[in-house]
Amino acid sequence: MNINEAFIIDYLRYKAARPLKPRELAREIGISEKEYPAFRRLVKKLIENGKLVDLRRGKIGVPSELNLVVGNISLTRGGKGTIFTDSGEPVVIETAKLLTALDGDKVMVRVGSKPEQELTGTVIKVIERSERNVVGIFQKGRHFSTIIPDDKKVRRNIYVAPALSRNAGNGDRVVVKITSWDDPYRNPEGEVVEVLGRPGEQGVDMRTVIKSYNLPEEFPAPVINEAKKTEGILNNAEMRRRRDFTKETVYTIDPIDARDFDDAVTVTRTKRGYRLGVFIADVSFYVRENSKLDGEAFKRGNSVYLPGMVIPMLPEELSNDLCSLKPNRKRLVYAVIMNIDKKGKILDWEITEGVINSKARLNYEEVQAYFDSGRATNRIQRVADNLTAARELAQILHKRRMANGSLDFDLPKPMVIINKKGEITEIRHTVRLESHRLVEEFMLAANQATAIHVTRLGQKFLYRVHDRPDLEKLEAFSYLMSTLGYSFPVSENVQPRQFSNFLNKVKEKPEEELINELMLRSMKKAVYQPKNVGHFGLAFKHYTHFTSPIRRYPDLIVHRLLKKLGDGQYPVKLAKRLDNILTNIGRHCSDTERNAEAAEREAIKYKQVAYMAKHVGEHYKGVISGVLNFGFFVRLNDLGVEGMVRLSTLDDDYYNFEEKNYRLVGRRTGRVFRMGDPVEVSVLSVDKLKNEINFHLIEASQSTERPDRPRRPVRRRRQHEGRKKHPGKVKQGRK
Repeated sequence: MNINEAFIIDYLRYKAARPLKPRELAREIGISEKEYPAFRRLVKKLIENGKLVDLRRGKIGVPSELNLVVGNISLTRGGKGTIFTDSGEPVVIETAKLLTALDGDKVMVRVGSKPEQELTGTVIKVIERSERNVVGIFQKGRHFSTIIPDDKKVRRNIYVAPALSRNAGNGDRVVVKITSWDDPYRNPEGEVVEVLGRPGEQGVDMRTVIKSYNLPEEFPAPVINEAKKTEGILNNAEMRRRRDFTKETVYTIDPIDARDFDDAVTVTRTKRGYRLGVFIADVSFYVRENSKLDGEAFKRGNSVYLPGMVIPMLPEELSNDLCSLKPNRKRLVYAVIMNIDKKGKILDWEITEGVINSKARLNYEEVQAYFDSGRATNRIQRVADNLTAARELAQILHKRRMANGSLDFDLPKPMVIINKKGEITEIRHTVRLESHRLVEEFMLAANQATAIHVTRLGQKFLYRVHDRPDLEKLEAFSYLMSTLGYSFPVSENVQPRQFSNFLNKVKEKPEEELINELMLRSMKKAVYQPKNVGHFGLAFKHYTHFTSPIRRYPDLIVHRLLKKLGDGQYPVKLAKRLDNILTNIGRHCSDTERNAEAAEREAIKYKQVAYMAKHVGEHYKGVISGVLNFGFFVRLNDLGVEGMVRLSTLDDDYYNFEEKNYRLVGRRTGRVFRMGDPVEVSVLSVDKLKNEINFHLIEASQSTERPDRPRRPVRRRRQHEGRKKHPGKVKQGRK
C-alpha cells in the first residue's frame, strides 16, 4: 500500500476520532505486517520534524489539533520569542518559557487559552536548530574557553573545549556552532568553526556582519554554471514574439557607480497629458521556475548592500550583463505603458513583454545638474526633450500623491565613503535629489498600475502591503509629541493624510528628522502577502513590487504571475495552491528583507565606530534621539552617527528617569534632558568589541522643570520651651 506523509497527517486530522497509537493507526488505514516497519519509520520521521507529536500512552496526534504550533521562532533583543499560527496570528513566548530555543530554531509551542488577549505560549520542544551560527569574543580558559556572544538574543555564554577552539587567540572574534544545549539552566556547548580575527582589523567587521546575519557569500558552483548557460536560451524568435520598443527614446538613471540597471523609462507629451513607459529587466525569462538559479534567489530573497560591497541575489552573469539594461544593447523587458492626465491620474495602462535598446545610461547627479542649470551633457542631449517631459510628469505625480495623503519620510541615510584600501575616508548623509524623486515616482506608478490590473481581474497576487498602525503605538507617539510641544490626536480610523499634514507642520524645525523617525517607528512594517490590505504609508489601495527583479525575489514572482495569467486567469491547478504558495513566499521574503536591513544597519554602525575612533576628543553638535534610565542617545548632525551620554559622566546632579515623559530630570537642579533637545558633545571613547560610541556632554539647551515626583510628608521635631521654632526640612523621595 502506498502511504505518504500527507495521507497520515490528513487521516489523523480529519478522519481519526482521537489520537491513536501507531499500531491502531496502521490497522485503521490497512497497513500489513510486512509494511509496518516502513510505516513505523515514516511515523518516527514525522515526529522528529514536528509534523506529528508524541503523546502520553504512546499515542500520536497532529499538533494543530492539540493546541500546539510548530514553526521557526523569532527572538527579540529583550528575550521574548514570537511564532505564528497557521492562520498567521502571532504567539508571544516569554523568556522564561523559551526552554533552550534560539533565534530561528524550529520549535513546538503549546498555546495558552486567552482569546481576548494576545496569544501566549510555552516552548515544549526544540525540533531543529537553525543553521545560524553565533559570533562572539573568544575568552581562553584553563579547562575550557568561553564565547561571549555579540547577539543579545543568545542568552548565555557558550563553553568550548580546548580541542574545539581552532587555535583561537584570547580576544579574537570567532564563529561558533552550538553542538549541545538541552538544559536551559546550564550553558550551551559548542565548537569554533571559524576565526574571524581581532576586532578592528581590516575586513573583520564586515565578515562579522555576514556571519552574524547568516548572509550568503559565494554562489554554489551549480548555480554559477547554470547562470553561464543562460545566454544560450535567448533567440531571434523570442525577440520577434515581443513588442518592439527599440526605436523609442528609452534611458536609465542610476547611481554613478551602479553596475546593474534594472529599470528604464520614457515620457512623451500627449493631448490628454503624458505617456509614461516603465521598462523592467525581464529576469523571469532567464531565471526559470524551480531551477538552481531560482532556488538560490529564493533562499537569498534580496540583494544586501553593505559599505563597500554588495551581496547580490543573482550571479553577475545575469545581474550585471544579460539582465542589465545597458545602453545600445537589445534587452528583454517587462513593460508598463501608462497614459496619465495633466493632473497625474492614471487613465489606462498596458502590461506587456517587450524589447528595448536604451539610448543613454544617465546618473542622478548629471540629471540633477541638467535640471539646475539647463546645460546638457552629450549623453543628456540625446534624450533632453524626453527628460524635460519626465520632469514635468514626476512633479505632477508627486503633487497628486502628497495631496492624497501619501507619506514622504525625508530621513537622511548615512553614507560611508571607503577608499580602495578599504579605509573609511568620510561619513555623511546621502542627499536626496529631484532626480531620485523622478525615478521613484515612475516606479511607484508602475507598481500601483500592476497591482490594480491584477486586482480588477479578481485573481490572487503577491501584494506589498502596509497595514494601519496599532492604536496603542499611535497613542504612545501622540504622548511623545505632546512632550515636544505638538498635538497629534489619534483615533481608530486614523488616515494617512493626518500623518502627512503633521509632517508638513514640523518641516524645517530642529526636531524634524527625529519626529520623522519616531513616526516611522510607530507604524507597522511593510510586508509581502496575498491578502491585500492596501499600503497605508503611500495611501494606495493597491500596491505591489514589480520594478526590481534583479535584487528582490517578490518582483520576480510578480513577473511570473503576470505571465501565467495569460487570458486573465491562472491555470486551475496553480490557482488552487496559489494562496498557500504566495503566503510562504511572502513570509520568507519579508523575513529576508528585515534580516538584510538589520545587517546593513549593523555594518554601518561598525564603520561609524571605526571612523569615530579617529576623532576622540573632537566636538560635534547633535540632538537627543533616545532616553534611558542610564543615559541618553545623541545623534550627530550631518554625520548621522549615534552614541551614548551616560549618566555616570554627568556630575552636576543625580537624575531621575521619567519613563512616561521620555526624559531625565535632575533631582536638585530640575535640569531636563529629553528627546529632541539640541546638545553639543565630544567623543569620549569607542568600544570596538561592543560596537558602541560614548560621548561626553559639553553643552545642552538649558531647560529646567520641577521634577515629577511626590513629596514626602513634612516631619517636625517636637519643640522645647524657650527654643525658637523653625520649619523642618522637606525631603523629596525618588519617583
